[in-house]
Amino acid sequence: MIEARPVGADGELGEILELQSRNLPRSLDERERAENGFVTVEHTLDVLRRMHALVPSIVAKDGDQLAGYALVMPVECRPFIPVLAPMFERLDKNQELEGRRYYVMGQICVAKPYRGQGVVGRLYAAHREHLRHRFDACVTEISVRNPRSLKAHQRVGFEELERYRDATDEWVVVIWRWT
Repeated sequence: MIEARPVGADGELGEILELQSRNLPRSLDERERAENGFVTVEHTLDVLRRMHALVPSIVAKDGDQLAGYALVMPVECRPFIPVLAPMFERLDKNQELEGRRYYVMGQICVAKPYRGQGVVGRLYAAHREHLRHRFDACVTEISVRNPRSLKAHQRVGFEELERYRDATDEWVVVIWRWT
């Protein structure tokens, strides 16, 4: 039985980093990236600890096995990951977010053996259950080269806010409104 819940121990942060490493573009061939998606940003244990101290991320566990994770990145995390500064600056200017208590879905990833088993839905349901008292919405941006992620977010209830291109990719900014 796969259970989704907040990170409970420092060792789980290490498990997140291991799964993240296996799903970075450099670890996957072109076909695998296109079919199964990928994660873009590589975190460090220190950054995850700092994020977790603000708001614990959510993990999906099958006993002792990590089935997936969904990182919580409140706006206070902005200085932790400089490569994401342009994203936060964009979000600051988005009128839809003005006055809204939101956080950024820092990254979501499902381990290969657990794909297609509803893990993304469980992770997001746990996000809503544990975070709706603090936030009104969850926001994230997804590479247009990652159609699997775009479809998964649509199934959960995310809606497109905007699209833009930067020096590295074309992005879709999506929001999941809770109020």
